[in-house]
Amino acid sequence: MDTDEIFSKCIGFDWDDGNLLKNWEKHGVSAAECEQVFFNQPLVTSSDVGHSSYEARFYSLGKSDSGKHLFIVFTVRNNLIRIISARNMNRKERGAYKHHEKST
Repeated sequence: MDTDEIFSKCIGFDWDDGNLLKNWEKHGVSAAECEQVFFNQPLVTSSDVGHSSYEARFYSLGKSDSGKHLFIVFTVRNNLIRIISARNMNRKERGAYKHHEKST
C-alpha cells in the first residue's frame, strides 16, 4: 500500500487518552508534534506488518514544525489516524530519514 492510498481518505486524528499520556511521559512527544509530522515533508511511511495481526499498522519518519525528528506508529480507523506510539528517531532511523530529505 502506498502513502497516497494510506492517507487519501483520512479526515483527522483519533487519540486514546492512554497513548496521549504515554507518549508525553515516556518520550516527551506531544499530540500536536505527532500531528505536525503528517503535514511536513518529507514524510516517510511504511507498513509495520510484524506488530499487529488484526489491523494494518504503519510507521512514519518525519519532523515536527520545530524540527524534532520523530518515529510514529499508527493505524487508520474510521478514516482517522490513530497514533499508537511516538518517540524521537534513533540513529539508524535518522540516517534513513536524512537520505529522503536530500532526495526531496
